[in-house]
Amino acid sequence: MIDKVLGHYRIVSKLGEGGMGVVYRARDQVLQRDVALKFLGETLAREARQLLLREARAASALSHPNICTVHEVGEAGGEFYIVMELIEGKPLNVSIGSEGLPYESVMRYGAQIAGALAHAHGRNIVHRDLKSSNVIVTPEGLVKVLDFGLARRLVAETQDTGTRTMDTLESAVTTGGTLSYMSPEALRGEPGDHRSDLWALGVVLYEAAAGQVPFHGRTTFEVSSAILREPPPPLPARVPPGLAAIIQRCLVKEPALRYQRASEVQAALEAIQSATAMAPPSDQR
Repeated sequence: MIDKVLGHYRIVSKLGEGGMGVVYRARDQVLQRDVALKFLGETLAREARQLLLREARAASALSHPNICTVHEVGEAGGEFYIVMELIEGKPLNVSIGSEGLPYESVMRYGAQIAGALAHAHGRNIVHRDLKSSNVIVTPEGLVKVLDFGLARRLVAETQDTGTRTMDTLESAVTTGGTLSYMSPEALRGEPGDHRSDLWALGVVLYEAAAGQVPFHGRTTFEVSSAILREPPPPLPARVPPGLAAIIQRCLVKEPALRYQRASEVQAALEAIQSATAMAPPSDQR
């Protein structure tokens, strides 16, 4: 694949691989810039790939400093691809240690992620697979959210009971989200909306503050059961009460009782950032 030419893109090196395909660094030989080129997985049915391409085309209309720009989507020689902005930085999950990040960083990154969600939601685009590995932090501290709209659920909802069987749950995790970040309504097989993204944001904030996601288990069933029924464990004492309250409200099981808009989360995080900046110095993280 290296040195292969696809349209006016020459593939330079492999960057990584995920559930939706392989990502390469490529050179745009017309504009003379490096880009990220994602091939959609060959295991996806053609209809599914077409659906993802439609989602990517919608996402390409998003223009926000905290959203990875989609430059182009298309097909060449039977291969479906998405051309995106190449971002130099580290995934957030790589930066989070076992003790979590300093709370100042959690608030700063969280406000940027919430701003990205607010921009997308205002244009009727829901992320559907927000997680710490889909968030890149540049050396300058700028957050970029990847893969907006690309995790559209591709499995049929269970019609008779309103809940997923284990088979449909496994399929949903594979094609429509990552289990640890999935909302209770998604696990119940309900359509979900932008508030499911706010649940996932709460999981990301919790993970960044505590060093681990809030819901655990040895099996898919145990993790799902915890998400559906258990409250998140208390955050470490070093996490400021204001930040803990924001995270807890994002992680309310009932969507109607969460924040209703990402802009509300952004405003709340920015408010406690300002309050923290004016507070006397402390030796807390």
